[in-house]
Amino acid sequence: MKNVHTALMFFMITSAFCFAVNTHAADDPDLARLFRDAGVEGTMVITSLDGKETFIYNKARSEKRFTPSSTFKIPNTLIALQEGAVRDEREVIRWDGKDKGFDAWNRDQTLETAFPASCVWFYQELAKRVGDGKYVSWLSKLGYGNAKTGPDVTTFWLDGQLKISAGEQIEFLRRLYEERLPFKKEHMRLLKKLMIVGENPRYTVRAKTGWAMRTNPQQGWYVGYVEAGKKVCFFAMNIEIRKKGDEKLRRQLTMEALTAKGIIAKENG
Repeated sequence: MKNVHTALMFFMITSAFCFAVNTHAADDPDLARLFRDAGVEGTMVITSLDGKETFIYNKARSEKRFTPSSTFKIPNTLIALQEGAVRDEREVIRWDGKDKGFDAWNRDQTLETAFPASCVWFYQELAKRVGDGKYVSWLSKLGYGNAKTGPDVTTFWLDGQLKISAGEQIEFLRRLYEERLPFKKEHMRLLKKLMIVGENPRYTVRAKTGWAMRTNPQQGWYVGYVEAGKKVCFFAMNIEIRKKGDEKLRRQLTMEALTAKGIIAKENG
């Protein structure tokens, strides 16, 4: 009965999102211009907490599922904390001394350092501690994308079977913001703190990048939400990364879009 209730709730949430998007089916001209000028293929969804405003570019792509890559660190952090795979944001996991490809990864890590640095090896160690069976259960309970893992518990969000759409990313973030996920509130609040990427007197941005380097073409993500005064807006974008420099467009296009829609003030410089 509990599983039926969970499935029904997820259906209602997803349906509500689809209705909001369908009411603005045509491409938003501001978002379309940003993607056209950048010369990249992708999608972006921006929607307000109250659901009264939804701006979208490439609706068809927003409903298509892609590998979440490091955006999965958002639910993965909650799962690891809930399962006791890591005690808190200060628990240290030792680096094995082998070059991991990025200077920021070549050191001992905690959640406080690994989350913003997208440190793959740290989260792979957490994945081993959680185990595939627990992930299968949690993904189903959360209604996260297609809720599939695959044969390797350390790579399923990088090149495995797990897929999620931009629309589904938005709805997961909404439940996180409202603390309606089945995790301890202290864990959700810690995650929100880890997600802060920009903060000033006018607004706070909480977000996570993702870069699926093992797919063809490579896919880039930027998902999160912005709190500007009393207004809260969620965003999810993904693009095809085909050449050097495209990865920078994940955040750049998102911030330009939030500015174009009057959600945040224009950044200096």
